[in-house]
Amino acid sequence: MEIKEARFVISNTEIAKCPTGNRPEYAFIGRSNVGKSSLINMLTNRKGLAKTSATPGKTQLINHFDIDGTWYIVDLPGYGFARRGKEGRENIRHIIEQYILGREAMTCLFVLIDSRHEPQKIDLEFISWLGENGIPFAIVFTKADKLGTNALQQNINDYKARLLEDWEALPPVFVTSSTTRKGREELLDYIGTLNKTLQ
Repeated sequence: MEIKEARFVISNTEIAKCPTGNRPEYAFIGRSNVGKSSLINMLTNRKGLAKTSATPGKTQLINHFDIDGTWYIVDLPGYGFARRGKEGRENIRHIIEQYILGREAMTCLFVLIDSRHEPQKIDLEFISWLGENGIPFAIVFTKADKLGTNALQQNINDYKARLLEDWEALPPVFVTSSTTRKGREELLDYIGTLNKTLQ
């Protein structure tokens, strides 16, 4: 699948203000600074579509992007940014939870994981929470260009092994790089396949 047109639609903190209609939505989430905005820009071929920043915790809103007038990419706030303070973290948690649990149009949640690191407690807890609530999700490893092939594969295998301690089966897994565009075709084809099942 190829994206022809992508445009920003709306930012907000409440699902009541999200776009109306029944178009499928594909939401992207991860820890702060995991490369979420860069991945969205790579997928859509629009360099400045999602605002990137060297400062973690930049995205604090639910951002909708219209894709070809038929579906949406949703950029969710990053979780676990320590410098927000307790009240700030609670606000972000509320925004994330109300969208994930309450947005019927959300077809799949893509959980972004930095491929350079060993399994992080905050990611594992978030993934467990998705499982407990029956949320359809896939795992997207980011920044694959930052590691050599063997180290990258070892980290991904370690992560899968850790997840299989708690899960009977793994969700779909994608390996991406916003720099080399690795994984772009696979991710978009997966979204295209899901869209066809909804028709």
